[in-house]
Amino acid sequence: MADQSLSTEEYPTEIHEYLMAFENSVGSVDEMLKKMMSVSRSELLQKIEPLEQAKLDLVSAYTLNSLFWIYLTTQGINPKEHPVKEELERIRGYMNRVKEITDRKKAARLDKGAARRFIKHALCDPTSEEAPPAKMDCKAKKKRK
Repeated sequence: MADQSLSTEEYPTEIHEYLMAFENSVGSVDEMLKKMMSVSRSELLQKIEPLEQAKLDLVSAYTLNSLFWIYLTTQGINPKEHPVKEELERIRGYMNRVKEITDRKKAARLDKGAARRFIKHALCDPTSEEAPPAKMDCKAKKKRK
């Protein structure tokens, strides 16, 4: 398909840019599929973590269903009334769940004990008789004012 050049005489000139963009997109998909198919699935899955495996499976399923959506459209079938729409929504839901898990992993965790100790030692307690030197300095500063 990429080897064949489309001449503007075979179709309306108004859609030339759209067709060229479509041809480039199909070429990109073809390149990606060749890369994915060059490595065996079991070999690929051994190299990546389970969360990355889930992402790969979801992207693969979503891509195949999207291509089927396009196929249905080219055949004159309304994909919005076909079960493929529900499948795409289901996959999208799983993709959102994986994204939430990834975001939770990236989120900073608060060590409550360390935070409590930090605050306890950082704050001045002017009523305490036995205070560490840092707190004594705090007392002295308050008395000077």
